[in-house]
Amino acid sequence: MTAAEHVNDSVVGTHDAVAITLTDKAANKINRLITEEGNPGLKLRVFVTGGGCSGFQYGFSFDEAVNDDDTEIRHNGAVLLVDPLSYQYLVGSKVDYIEGLEGSRFIVENPLATTTCGCGMSFSI
Repeated sequence: MTAAEHVNDSVVGTHDAVAITLTDKAANKINRLITEEGNPGLKLRVFVTGGGCSGFQYGFSFDEAVNDDDTEIRHNGAVLLVDPLSYQYLVGSKVDYIEGLEGSRFIVENPLATTTCGCGMSFSI
């Protein structure tokens, strides 16, 4: 499979298979936020850093810059960027957007996580 083939309505730019997916709800929210910002060049970046109550934590930011080694996941017009270091901790994950009593936020459903904290933003492998 080439890096540009479509799989499950997503396109992966760097890796050979779709190992991270973006839900319809997350893609729609990304598109709405970018429209509100008035900057069509923005993309959502998901990353993993050390810290949090479980060892690692997820982070999200909007970014215009795409690095040569970033993986781009495209779904419904939205672009999710993942750097190579974070990618290894996110293989098989699904990025979603939820609205509920705890507020609205992007979340990562990560099958590699052996434990997560109550807020869902921190995990260990």
